[in-house]
Amino acid sequence: MAKLVVIVVACSIVMSVVVTWIVKGWALRSGFVDRPGGHKQHQAPIALGGGIAIFVCATTPLIAGALIARWIGADDPPEWLPQFIHPHIAGMSGKLSTLLSITGGALVLHVLGLIDDRKPLGPGIKLAFQTAVALAIVVICRIRAVEALGTVASISITTFWIVFTINAFNFLDNMDGLSAGVAAIAACIFACSATQTGQIFVPIMAWVLVGTLLGFLMFNFAPATIFMGDAGSMVIGYLLAILTILTTFYDPEQGLAPVGVLVPLIVLAVPLYDVISVTIHRLRAGESPFRGDQRHFSHRLVRRGMNVRAAVCTIYLATGATGISAIIVPHVDWSFAMLLFAQCIFVVLIIAILEHAPATETGKRIERVPEKRVSNE
Repeated sequence: MAKLVVIVVACSIVMSVVVTWIVKGWALRSGFVDRPGGHKQHQAPIALGGGIAIFVCATTPLIAGALIARWIGADDPPEWLPQFIHPHIAGMSGKLSTLLSITGGALVLHVLGLIDDRKPLGPGIKLAFQTAVALAIVVICRIRAVEALGTVASISITTFWIVFTINAFNFLDNMDGLSAGVAAIAACIFACSATQTGQIFVPIMAWVLVGTLLGFLMFNFAPATIFMGDAGSMVIGYLLAILTILTTFYDPEQGLAPVGVLVPLIVLAVPLYDVISVTIHRLRAGESPFRGDQRHFSHRLVRRGMNVRAAVCTIYLATGATGISAIIVPHVDWSFAMLLFAQCIFVVLIIAILEHAPATETGKRIERVPEKRVSNE
């Protein structure tokens, strides 16, 4: 499995770098760029279309692998195929229909995002499409969470979770490298969690996403030369939501405790905190929660004196600090799990204290924060 992971991540990084470089050149030549203005602080047009690279690199390798596995067949694999891949051929082949369903939902969101990146749509339209995609995945494809609660509750909770996670990462895409980096950390943790339970499909899907995002970050980390736009951020949030649903967090036969269902909340605590806190701030100001501004956690850290890279890396570290402990949550009892959950809450509270502390003189002098457009807001 380790060899397979290394190959998957390495190939995904290379593919992502190449495709992102190609898309960046095309975007600049065709004028598909994000121009300065409004609450956006970059001073020159920046290429859009990074979402194209993310969508292509996060989905096509998996579908191609499933198609090749079905064509090869598990009964008599060719001699040239590495031995460590043989045990996974049948499983990969059997996941083709699931992959096509997941990719279909991602494609709808991707196209919706491209349209919005070209000409902003209203939040109501995007929310309607997000909900429709989530319902299709949950009802038609039967990709659901907490099924023990009954059909209606399962469908409702899973649909809400998918839509909420989509928007959490869309909101988080407010500063160079932020959304992609946090998503890569979260995907790493979900991959490790799924591997512990003996799953193969979910970890590979997660590692492909990790490689894709790491390759994209070579162009998107501050100062970014390409933005992912809604076409990328919505796809990232959607894929992470799907990963959390497909990962086995509770299974008595494997000794996984019910408290394992808290894992996604712990891993995604930081982006969830950001979307909730920003929404509260905007509602208190009498504004739409979807209106773009600089009230995000990352912006508030910059106003406290950090530069953009320091703020982004601080959020990376906070995500890792809350997420790493989540790996062992399904394997412990409720009392120990509550201690880990409390640790997560403490990290979030530290974040809240840092961002609401009085601004320093350095922070007050900061006038320009290079960031991308908050596409969904």
